[in-house]
Amino acid sequence: MRLHHELAGSGPRVLFFNGSGATLEGSASIIDSLREFATVIAHDQRGLGKTGVIDGPFTMAQYARDAADLLDHVGWTSCIVVGISFGGMVAQEFAVTHPRRVEKLALLCTSAGGDAGSSYPLHEDVGLEPGVRSMKQRTRFDTRFTDEYLANDNFAAAMAKMLHDREFVPKSDEVRRGEVMQLEARRHHDVADRLHHVTCPTLVMAGRYDGIAPVANSEAIAARIPNAELRVYEGGHLFIAQDPAAMADIRNFVA
Repeated sequence: MRLHHELAGSGPRVLFFNGSGATLEGSASIIDSLREFATVIAHDQRGLGKTGVIDGPFTMAQYARDAADLLDHVGWTSCIVVGISFGGMVAQEFAVTHPRRVEKLALLCTSAGGDAGSSYPLHEDVGLEPGVRSMKQRTRFDTRFTDEYLANDNFAAAMAKMLHDREFVPKSDEVRRGEVMQLEARRHHDVADRLHHVTCPTLVMAGRYDGIAPVANSEAIAARIPNAELRVYEGGHLFIAQDPAAMADIRNFVA
């Protein structure tokens, strides 16, 4: 496997893990924001983007090992780790497996699985028609996103339209195969009983209206990681784009 990655920015070294189905291209705005204050390495995880699809099935341990190999490739012994959604799951797996390589850990809108709670089972929606899936995901991404709410909030309406339109973007069978294998690995994610191995400073970040990774899941993560700090933001699963305090807090945490 050839792991497509990009390294840019200046400042503290940060390894960034992307969310479900997300690629470097699609998450450029978040990654560029991080690179304003950090040297960030990010990659298209196995099965996605320019890394492409290889034979599966995939496991969370493999996703974490890919990142360890990537750090070896660029010569980073340790770094700060930031993971969002599915990327937060991989970040947890990476941190419990390679605790000495993680200087600080920021976990956004994610879950630990097992007794600590799992995120919404996205794999169950794979076979739905795009329109049906779009309507279900709207209130999953932000539980406030009713028709009435969106009619009175232009930014929220634009975000809901983006989520809707994304479901209708044509994808090849190969791209879909990679996404499905990622969701299958996600389904088995469970680090709840290993989080005590994380000893670095940890910031757990949750969206108050997140229907995919509810606040209770972040509370469970913070309770299992020694001295972790939990912060809740005014937004849903995409609170990093909804609440300006979120990126500011990441900047301060990294610095």
